[in-house]
Amino acid sequence: MRKVRVFVDLPLRPEADVVLPDFAAEHLTRVLRLGDGAQIVCFNGDGRDYRGTLRLRGRERLFVVDACTAPAAAESPLRITLAQCVARGEKMDSVLQKATELGVAGIVPLISERTEVRLDEDRAGRRQAHWTRVLHSACEQCGRATVPLLQAAIALPAWAAEVAPDALRLVLAPDAQTGLRELAPPTGEVIVVVGPEGGLSERDLAALAVAGFTGLRLGPRILRTETAGPAALAALQSRFGDL
Repeated sequence: MRKVRVFVDLPLRPEADVVLPDFAAEHLTRVLRLGDGAQIVCFNGDGRDYRGTLRLRGRERLFVVDACTAPAAAESPLRITLAQCVARGEKMDSVLQKATELGVAGIVPLISERTEVRLDEDRAGRRQAHWTRVLHSACEQCGRATVPLLQAAIALPAWAAEVAPDALRLVLAPDAQTGLRELAPPTGEVIVVVGPEGGLSERDLAALAVAGFTGLRLGPRILRTETAGPAALAALQSRFGDL
């Protein structure tokens, strides 16, 4: 029997009736075609799964929470923030989805000198909302109940100037001297920067160097921007995390 999980941006507690938001209700009843009495799991990002029953009462779609809740899949002991230069269309969606599945703790959409996607204030807001839904959907699928922290899109130089000095700061670079095997086990947060389709410019690299970033080489091949981030996360999780 399949386990249906759905994100709801509402307080959840045992033995409570929750009126499901329209988006979640539509997904459960029209997309998944679940009926009254279906067993589902809801989560709101607090790290716990809330099991219960779907109840259809007129136009209302209720989630009746069981008496017991349970922690969801354990989060990775390796806290990684992926700073991804914004990629076009579905490429960015794919990066966010795979990064969530691979246990990323946070994501920063960066606007670099060669980023082809331009976001004005209105478009940035729509993209942020869309990316948030992508993260929720990825958590539903992979079993996580803690949603990665998604920061607002920001220019790379401004972001680099504010990066925490105690984090292990890495930027993927095909010609870097440091490989994964040369990295010492991190003692705190790891930040990984991935450039855009056209690569990072000299100005971007200079800003990152001033901020203490070290170049990291993943291997002998040049990876596309939508491949590089998930590949780096998988490699780091395999070496230092929980893969």
